[in-house]
Amino acid sequence: MRTDRLAPALRRITGDEKHAPSAHSTLDVLWVLYDRVLRVTPQTIDAPDRDRFLLSKGHGPAAYYAVLAAKGFFPEEWLDDLGGWDSPLGHHPDRVRIPGVEIGTGSLGHGLGLGVGVALGLRAQGYTGTRTFVLLGDAELDEGSNHEAIAYAAATRLPLSAIVVDNQSSTHGWPGGIPARFPNWDVSVVDGHDRDRLELALTPRHDRPNLVVATVEKKGS
Repeated sequence: MRTDRLAPALRRITGDEKHAPSAHSTLDVLWVLYDRVLRVTPQTIDAPDRDRFLLSKGHGPAAYYAVLAAKGFFPEEWLDDLGGWDSPLGHHPDRVRIPGVEIGTGSLGHGLGLGVGVALGLRAQGYTGTRTFVLLGDAELDEGSNHEAIAYAAATRLPLSAIVVDNQSSTHGWPGGIPARFPNWDVSVVDGHDRDRLELALTPRHDRPNLVVATVEKKGS
């Protein structure tokens, strides 16, 4: 596990203090994805058979930017001007301006449905070894569109992984907790800062969608 490239990138970030807790809660998940799991590099960002990662929790992208910079998708110097008037790094990620970003997000509740569409499209094109990963916040599950995506992914056994960062910020809650919202998915609940457990949970075990609930201390949404 190498964090020497990540720490300088994260220290450079300024200008998004409002969403810092939201961003930091995702840091370990993002690092494990890009360092150990995802089959995508700066050299393969346009390869049709690459894995796809969708940041549905797009209102706190600072940690996402730090990981992408540490992995060489864009220069670390960009981090110095996060949110600047002409910076490619906005407070919501922009797929047109940032290498490696698959979708523009920030309005919560859309990422999982988009992930279903991406996974379906890849399957239709014959890319059976390609997986789609979506990172969500727990409060985002209060958006009803997610439950249509959850049900459809299970019914069609899509190669889709949803990672829900659970910092207990959901307004409504759900009987049985987050796993109960995902019937007929493979489910793992792990410490959101335990990188080895996260890596294991993100490794698919069956031919059906995979949910990883990454629990973190409540500090923000």
